[in-house]
Amino acid sequence: MSAAPAGSRGPARPELDIRRYLDGVGPLLAGNANVIMQLSWPAVGHGVVESKVESGQVTRHPFKRGRTTLTYISVALLGNDADRAAYRKAVNTSHVQVRSDPDSVVAYNAFDPELQLWVAACLYYGTRDIVAALHGELEPEVADALYQHAAHFGTTLQVRPEQWPADRAAFDAYWDASLALVDIDETVAAYLLDLLDSRQFPLVIRLPSWRLVRFMNVGFLPPFFREQLGLEWTAANERWFRSLLRALGGVYRHSPRITATFPFNFYLWDVRRRVRQGRPLV
Repeated sequence: MSAAPAGSRGPARPELDIRRYLDGVGPLLAGNANVIMQLSWPAVGHGVVESKVESGQVTRHPFKRGRTTLTYISVALLGNDADRAAYRKAVNTSHVQVRSDPDSVVAYNAFDPELQLWVAACLYYGTRDIVAALHGELEPEVADALYQHAAHFGTTLQVRPEQWPADRAAFDAYWDASLALVDIDETVAAYLLDLLDSRQFPLVIRLPSWRLVRFMNVGFLPPFFREQLGLEWTAANERWFRSLLRALGGVYRHSPRITATFPFNFYLWDVRRRVRQGRPLV
């Protein structure tokens, strides 16, 4: 634990090495579950479903979209201020096209900090779940440090630091209040159920593992969101889910961090390489 700076008040916050808790298996286990939560707000859901940014549509370019999303997480959590500034500029060039028009079901704008805050909150919620599942519950001081670090999910774009709930208790209050805005209509539900079944990937890729991937992602969905999509989850499902997580946790806790953190460490390296070479980031 680090010492308190001279003149500071209160106990020192432990230094957080995020690489200890950022496991590359997370997006496979819970990535689709997290997207479901993000898109459960109508303005976010329709903003994605109706997006005119063809190159960023997961149904047409699943691998490119996956790289972009994982790179964003890598830059937000592992990168420095320069990395985040470069990626913000790149993402903004795509987001400028994501805004509702007169024919849209709901009004939306990808630059809306409130919508970005909700997406960032979902990313933190999912990160917290993965960490707890694979590493066990963190000590309160470490959990607090992880929470404060997760503010980068939002502040890497247009969310201001003061918009991020002040602490974990404030986050829980924000989360509970935000659930009142969840409303998944038939259009967005169809999109999300296809995503859950990995239909964006060619059959030869999704066939070997889609049932397991679907099972794990449904397991990581909070019950409220399962109900929104009419997804069943039994006590037996929960027991199998927890057994698989215990086994995976044992593997990842004893794996070299450079291996366990892959592909996040690779995507951070890649974005820095692209910046040096003047290549597009998204």
